[in-house]
Amino acid sequence: MLKKALFAVTALFALAGVSHAADLKEFRVGILGGENEADRLRNYACLADHLKTEFGFEKVSLFPAADYDGVIQGLLGGTLDFAELGASGYAAIAIKNDKAVTPILTTVQKDGSTGYHSIGLALKSSGIKDIKDAKGKKLGYADPDSTSGYLIPLTQIPKDTGMPNDQYFASTQFNGGHENNLLAAYDGKVDIAVDDSSGIGDFKDGYTSGTFRKAVDKGTVDPNKLVEVWRSPLIPNGPLVVRNELGADWQAKLTDFFMKLPAKDAKCFAAIEGGDYQGYTKVQPDFYNAIIDARKAAIGG
Repeated sequence: MLKKALFAVTALFALAGVSHAADLKEFRVGILGGENEADRLRNYACLADHLKTEFGFEKVSLFPAADYDGVIQGLLGGTLDFAELGASGYAAIAIKNDKAVTPILTTVQKDGSTGYHSIGLALKSSGIKDIKDAKGKKLGYADPDSTSGYLIPLTQIPKDTGMPNDQYFASTQFNGGHENNLLAAYDGKVDIAVDDSSGIGDFKDGYTSGTFRKAVDKGTVDPNKLVEVWRSPLIPNGPLVVRNELGADWQAKLTDFFMKLPAKDAKCFAAIEGGDYQGYTKVQPDFYNAIIDARKAAIGG
């Protein structure tokens, strides 16, 4: 229903786009799918409050899309002003219209890196200790537009197994986002789930950030029942993007606002980012060229 609502107002904002950019009485924030809607809205409520206070918006609307594509289409269609994307989600937009949005910032991990990993998680009781133990098993993906939950496992796991995933595994399936995918492995519906993770810190904490960390913090999974069976090379952290029609002035204002947020409200920063990060750093579009190329080659736009 929400996704339909986003599409329904596309034409309206296409007509009103210029005045919206000038007035910005309402600021529209897209929130990627991957975690349940109530948690996403609760985590972003503090951000909405800060944006209202800082910029005097009459309204900050939060759109927790059902899947990644809902946010991608909202940014392309002009019904969203801002979102934090995964690298593959940004690549999808850049491939379709490289003038639609501008990446302004990305997160910095506690070790100073601007990357993270896709990790494969399995139940300890499965007996799987390594990806090479998983031949003929079931692999769970998160979302077709996820970087760590699809694009990277699709292209990198075969480098370790020597076979395409659809041949190496008995089956592969999408489970509707990272949280659902992790729970699918935890509940035994798939043998391995690929997840986003900093890959640093303690496994028993779910590492320092990522969906695994969120699930451990919420108590929905017990890390003692899980084992990491695969890890990707470092992936570029996803960007915070601003719709280009808002103009360079708003991009600069929002960049400054987010750069100050971790020090101003560390609890809010941790809530919207889902874990323990150092802060934000400025990023240029070419930071994502390798992901754009990989997406073009593997799955297209």
